[in-house]
Amino acid sequence: MKDRPRAPRPRRGADGRTRPGRLTPARIAILSVSVAVLAGGTAFVIRTSVEHGNAPKQVLGPDSFLALDPNAPDPETDILKEQAVQALRKDRLQSTRDDRKKGLDPVEIAEKAPGGGGFNPAAFPPGSTPDPGSNKALGKQMAEARGWGGEWGCLEKLWDRESHWNERAMNRYSGAYGIPQSLPGSKMASAGSDWQTNPATQIKWGLGYIAGRYKTPCGAWGHSQSTGWY
Repeated sequence: MKDRPRAPRPRRGADGRTRPGRLTPARIAILSVSVAVLAGGTAFVIRTSVEHGNAPKQVLGPDSFLALDPNAPDPETDILKEQAVQALRKDRLQSTRDDRKKGLDPVEIAEKAPGGGGFNPAAFPPGSTPDPGSNKALGKQMAEARGWGGEWGCLEKLWDRESHWNERAMNRYSGAYGIPQSLPGSKMASAGSDWQTNPATQIKWGLGYIAGRYKTPCGAWGHSQSTGWY
């Protein structure tokens, strides 16, 4: 009678413990799944890298940062402000030479509120007239609410120069509009859709603009004193 083949004995280490021997069907199945997962993950990483490499590059320009911070410096607008100041100085110099009326005022009162930024030009309410005195009192109250009671003198002089506290004021050289002289006026829409006619909305935007760019009204006034604009 032939001897039956003996099953392979498990290998044992020096410590007497059983050591894994040849591959079993269960081990083969586990290895197959692991290889498939690794291969799939590698393929995904490679495909994603290729797609990102071929995607068009997006470069953030100055306008992109302005969209994130509406009170950030706007080089193009600053240039327009500077050009308006230079044009005013030129006209004042010419008027002096021609013995005409001195001290030309850059502020004119708009007959119709300007549009822009998705807003159409708007007619002012019939019979309504600007009240710079009331606007100034409101501005002082809103400044104090921000903790700027001690800065009132700077804010009063700044907007006296810019608009005479008239919500319909427009700069004849740059087109800046409103009490804080927003350029363009439609920027004030971030403070309210009634920016074209409401002094409170204009003041709210103006205070926010000053806080964002100059920290305080006296900071804005100091800049205006040195450059002619803020």
